[in-house]
Amino acid sequence: MTTLKGARERRVRTGGVELCVAELGDPAQPTVVLVHGYPDSKEVWSEVAVRLADHYGLHVVLYDIRGHGRSTAPKPLRGGFTLAKLTDDFLAVVDAVSPDRPVHLVGHDWGSVQSWEFVTVKRTEGRIASFTSMSGPSLDHFGHWINARVKRPTPRRLGQLLGQGAKSWYVYLLHTPALPELAWRGPLGKRWPKILERVEKVPGGDYPTSSLPTDAANGAWLYRDNVRSRLLRPRPDAYAHAPVQLITPLGDAFLSEKLYDELERWAPQSTRRTLPAKHWVPRTRPDQLAAWIDEFVTGVEGGRPEAKPSGRHFERFGGRLVLVTGAGSGIGRATAFAFAEAGARVVAVDRDAESAARTAELSRLLGAPKAWAETVDVSDEQAMEKLAEKVADEYGVVDVLVNNAGIGLSGSFFTTTPDDWRKVLDVNLWGVIHGCRLFGGQMAERGQGGHIVNIASAAAYQPSKALPAYSTSKAAVLMLSECLRAELAGQDIGVTAICPGFVNTNITSTARFTGVDAQEERRRQKRTARLYGMRNYPPEKVAEAILRAVTRNEALVPVTPEARGAHLMSRFMPGALRAIARVEPRL
Repeated sequence: MTTLKGARERRVRTGGVELCVAELGDPAQPTVVLVHGYPDSKEVWSEVAVRLADHYGLHVVLYDIRGHGRSTAPKPLRGGFTLAKLTDDFLAVVDAVSPDRPVHLVGHDWGSVQSWEFVTVKRTEGRIASFTSMSGPSLDHFGHWINARVKRPTPRRLGQLLGQGAKSWYVYLLHTPALPELAWRGPLGKRWPKILERVEKVPGGDYPTSSLPTDAANGAWLYRDNVRSRLLRPRPDAYAHAPVQLITPLGDAFLSEKLYDELERWAPQSTRRTLPAKHWVPRTRPDQLAAWIDEFVTGVEGGRPEAKPSGRHFERFGGRLVLVTGAGSGIGRATAFAFAEAGARVVAVDRDAESAARTAELSRLLGAPKAWAETVDVSDEQAMEKLAEKVADEYGVVDVLVNNAGIGLSGSFFTTTPDDWRKVLDVNLWGVIHGCRLFGGQMAERGQGGHIVNIASAAAYQPSKALPAYSTSKAAVLMLSECLRAELAGQDIGVTAICPGFVNTNITSTARFTGVDAQEERRRQKRTARLYGMRNYPPEKVAEAILRAVTRNEALVPVTPEARGAHLMSRFMPGALRAIARVEPRL
């Protein structure tokens, strides 16, 4: 587990306390200041800090806030943790570590709460270049949010108020006298690491530190000194004077996304991101946080704080690494383009080098910050292993894998030769197995979640006398997806099977037909392509369904109306579906 070993430490005196400050990286580079929350110490940021310094080359500063970690506590504790005093501490730290340049501020939990104060008060103007917030709202903004719902109640607004009130249960407990201190210095302090590991899936290691019981007991005064007074009397001028990046963990048990409905009112220069994760993202998603922080810092330093694609999925996929097989045409190309428009980095894989290169080129034009083309036959195990190794080494671990490559095969069971079976299973099934095993294995080893999308087919649950081999391969993909979904759920890796239906792609013009001569096969290919063209369901709609399925972590998505209808029939009218399967297609 990564630690802060090798960090340069200094002590900064301010307001009757002495703060422990740690630095990593080159001081000549832009400075990022990481502020921890409750009941943490600066070590909550260790994984993110090392990545920002070593991989992205930034100057990284962490400090234990007063009364936490190796910083001393104010005496008395009451009144010693006000936002004004925390602002004094922040200014003392940045004056010591970056006296001549503004810093890029990053806060989590209560580190974000106090950082909102830093970025909205007059005396810090010019000292903060940007602010990245996660899991901690401004108390002023929160106060105005509550007032708006109390003064103008509607069923929806009252529901939001009650929902957040339920999530804030711990805040009420922290206001009780002595009880939090007794709990943290007693059984809760001892059990907290295991609670985080079990509930939040925080890996064990150097965090939490041994100072946790004292940190948590002292930190209760963060709430007592600030929450009630600021929520009752929120500042009317709490406007951010620097660009803001908001990162929202979608599984946060303590904060509702609705708290940020009016973000743009208070932070006109703002960028939103979302993560399918729980509260302690600095420990569970350090790779993605470091990448987003670096991207935002780089944009601000280059005068582009809000430069981003306009795609409506940007919050979820911006900066994520997506690999699509069969990306040279059809559904694969449309999917690569959809992720590119959402700001993702794209790896376009196809056995046709020219087609893959074209997809990557167009992906960059559509909004992908980076896009690469790779040529591989997905049925070739060794080639896929080399591809997985190259992608991990040069581009990183894939966040979203789309196993799309496939071939069509039509003909009766008895005219389908063993060689025909091998070809269709090698691509349609083994190609998916190779992708899941190699790239899914990298996701699992990284331990920071991800998503796998396997393109199956409505043929997976809709039998046909004309498609025994193809349907078998796609049914296997569907069941593989269901099994993998169960196995990987505990590692926050979602698995989705997409069943498109009749979609206008070139798979029909390249599909093979068994039991006929070459001339008849070409005739059937043309007729099938013409019929699919008349149906004219575009692959872009399938791509949109894929992005939506990843966002919602859906297990099975039949896309076209006929695919949805066949799926319903397979569940409720299987006999009718079997009767349809006996009909000879008119080709």
